Amino acid sequence: MNSTIGWALAVLGTALGYLFYGWRGVALAVSAMVFWLLLQFSRALRAMRAASEAPVGSVASAVMLQAKLRKGLRLMELIQLTRSLGEKRAEAPETYRWTDASGASVTVVLVGGRVTSWQFERPAEGDAPPA
Repeated sequence: MNSTIGWALAVLGTALGYLFYGWRGVALAVSAMVFWLLLQFSRALRAMRAASEAPVGSVASAVMLQAKLRKGLRLMELIQLTRSLGEKRAEAPETYRWTDASGASVTVVLVGGRVTSWQFERPAEGDAPPA
């Protein structure tokens, strides 16, 4: 969600709470906002916990990752999809790489925390790692 819309909803909820229920409505609106923030924080922690259990830059199947990618995907959604943190390749623009056991890899470029492009690479015939 766009942060401007989120802030507008928070202000609107607080104003409506005050208009209809006074300070109790404001307290209810603030409680709802805190609850929403805690849910988002919990979601981020679950994603990071799952990613911490896998080696950096590894993915079960680079082909499947490449098939599931789409433009506009957020970094947190990408981490949930790969179940690991990507190997950082560049700072500007943010570029991360995930490699599977066969040596195939997906390099993802993010701008503003969202996927803008990606490139799938297969290893050359003689470059495949031993089984």
